[in-house]
Amino acid sequence: MRAAQKFVSAQNMPATPPQAPPNGLDEEIMFQNPDSSQEGLEKHGWKGYRAVLISSAIILCQFVQMIPYGAGISGATNMAKELGTAPENAVWIVGSYPMTQGTFVLIGGRVGAIYGHKNAVVAAGVIWVIFHLISGFMRNVIALSIMRALSGIGGAFIVPNAIALLTITFPPGKMRNISIGVFGAMAPIGAAGGSVFSGFFGQLAPWWWLFFFLAILGTLVFTLFFFVVPSEAQPMDPNGTFDYIGAYLGVAGLVLFNFVWTEASVGGWNKPFVYILLIVSVVHFALFTIWESRFAKEPVLPLTIWASPSFAAMAISAFLTFMGVGIAIWYITAWNINIRGYTIFSSAAAYVPLAVCGAVAAILSAKAISYIAAEYIMAIGSLASCVALILIATMPEQQTYWAQVFPALILVAFGPDFLFTAAQIIASVTVKREQQGIAGSLIGTLLSYGLATGLGFAGTVEFYTNDGEYQKTAERDGMTMLKLLQKRQSEGKVIEFAFIAQFVD
Repeated sequence: MRAAQKFVSAQNMPATPPQAPPNGLDEEIMFQNPDSSQEGLEKHGWKGYRAVLISSAIILCQFVQMIPYGAGISGATNMAKELGTAPENAVWIVGSYPMTQGTFVLIGGRVGAIYGHKNAVVAAGVIWVIFHLISGFMRNVIALSIMRALSGIGGAFIVPNAIALLTITFPPGKMRNISIGVFGAMAPIGAAGGSVFSGFFGQLAPWWWLFFFLAILGTLVFTLFFFVVPSEAQPMDPNGTFDYIGAYLGVAGLVLFNFVWTEASVGGWNKPFVYILLIVSVVHFALFTIWESRFAKEPVLPLTIWASPSFAAMAISAFLTFMGVGIAIWYITAWNINIRGYTIFSSAAAYVPLAVCGAVAAILSAKAISYIAAEYIMAIGSLASCVALILIATMPEQQTYWAQVFPALILVAFGPDFLFTAAQIIASVTVKREQQGIAGSLIGTLLSYGLATGLGFAGTVEFYTNDGEYQKTAERDGMTMLKLLQKRQSEGKVIEFAFIAQFVD
């Protein structure tokens, strides 16, 4: 098959390609960090325990920054009710965090390359903690959504720089593969944990205590990170420049595009400013493409990255899959609470299999990468997400949890884990060495931005299915919500299968 000719089997292929870096130095000289290899770790007398501690501190950062996503999904309906606003406005509480978290990931890696990856994570952690603390004092949807969006910027800078620290600290091999696999698992595990925390505080305490709890938890995790994780001897590109114009055009385009679809899910497309902002976002994308290809000296996203073998097909397939995962988790929650009468806490408890299976999937993906080519692992992850969506879209109004929701959540856990791990490995093999950090950031963008954008698309389908009468129709005939969702998911999955076929064939 063509892809088999483009890729070397994962068992014969290191996680990082053997090309020399741009400055002609090898990786050990580039980072000159006594802790950047297993031998360096052993010099401190910690041996394997030191390595596990460092890896755990980095991975916990990913776990913490994913909690607000699950917490928003599980608790948004209750928060909107407590704040005295219409149920449909809950989508802003849900989508505000992943919107910025997915958007700013694209530039987070570049900031880390210039100023140091550890410094970037620490600064991002401070931002994350501060705005979660402030969120606890907000008493209207707009203010709360803005604070969640600002905290999402902190989360965005954490992801690419944490991944970079894993690849810098651990040389290619088993420890790096396991760490990346577990790091990827923190997406569903963190989201599931957020659902549980949100259910606990929503049912047993005032909802705003959730944000105070997150601020405390974040302080503990980022303090551990600060004292445990070694810094690079110097930033990867200390003399580099930051592409402010490209960053603005790219970030603004992504934010506006997501804003338009989220607003359309609340009020439809009958407002002129929605169309205007959509046009403005497209113009930003066009200007971004022109600027990055012709004028930027050190572009935020070199367009040549899309010419790498199978990279574009991989990126599109990953984005569609992550969109589907976001839709699945949101509508499982909405279905359980609005249609089946689950309490907030019981709805959160329903996601326990997601956390457990996410941990299992992380181990399996890290092991499988040594025996199965990465593109096939990615295809398995996309297929798992597809089957999960079909199970959710075809379930009846009333049914036992174990019949379709339970197996769907198991599959949802395997999808992102397999996909994230495989995508990172594929990106490290197919793109140039100097573009690997950008490729990793782009995959993080696809993950989070896909989760957020999927909510807007699905919400738009729901709005027009219900003729804009959210409350009335949802109470009278909740089945229409998933009937149309089934149709849209089926259409989306046909497209995704086409890209998977292109990627694997």
